Amino acid sequence: MSAAQNSLRFAWLEVTGLCNEFCDHCYADSSPKGTHGTMTVEDWLRVIDQLAEIGTLDVQFIGGEPTLYPNLPALIRYAHGSGLSVEVFSNMTRIRDELWETFRDCGVKLATSYYSDTAEDHDQVTRLRGSHRKTRANVEKALSLNIPLRGGVVAVREGQRVQEAARDLAALGVVTVGGDRTRAFGRASKGAAPTISDLCGHCAHEKCAIGPTGDVWPCVLGRFLNIGNVQDSPLPEIWGGLRMGEVLADIRVVHGAGAQSCTPPQFLPMCGPCGPCVPSVGHCDPREADSAATIGSPA
Repeated sequence: MSAAQNSLRFAWLEVTGLCNEFCDHCYADSSPKGTHGTMTVEDWLRVIDQLAEIGTLDVQFIGGEPTLYPNLPALIRYAHGSGLSVEVFSNMTRIRDELWETFRDCGVKLATSYYSDTAEDHDQVTRLRGSHRKTRANVEKALSLNIPLRGGVVAVREGQRVQEAARDLAALGVVTVGGDRTRAFGRASKGAAPTISDLCGHCAHEKCAIGPTGDVWPCVLGRFLNIGNVQDSPLPEIWGGLRMGEVLADIRVVHGAGAQSCTPPQFLPMCGPCGPCVPSVGHCDPREADSAATIGSPA
């Protein structure tokens, strides 16, 4: 599939591998020992320029924990000024005043993960004492500032209060609440090698992810399928290039030729990426969407 046939509408920009939490299920294997990588601010600005030039509509800043990246406000303002819609996926534990101002000025949307209605349960997942209190307080602050926010509840462990977590978010006023299961990538794989069969099959369809060392992946989970590096080649050359064609062919072998053309709602760029899922489907895997129980706000 050529770049002309497969426009790049959405990009995850993973600006750091540093995170103040240490969740067992982290697909990115981020932690307090993570780094900001080798991408400079100038590198990220160049990538944003290239995304805007090829018609990308939306970007989501992720990590690690993107709010720990010191130049996040500058990147958000640049992306907004370039005509891109911006979402930030954050654990919502450390949002400084400058970021709140940037979020409001640039019409930023927020997304966060929430694991339980109780501090004990939530903090056991994040391995950060006090994370539930901080996340919940900042969810309330975002809503009070009229900043759009969606939440996702990932089922991580037996007995986790996932339904109660979703109801708690809804009670706070979060309209969009999705749910998902743990994905066998990063630390969640427990050492097992990732495989294409573990992916949904929609990788690189109108979306890509760019990591803190400049690597380009077909999605945030498919980081073992490197299709290039923006520090070596311009993104427009990588997107639709030879290596990307090879990766798409490998995905089709496993998931079938129709996987790329079939795009359920949760994979549309304006709906955001698949972690957490949007509530219209409630599950990231289209093969299981019809039978999976949706975690969402009460009717």
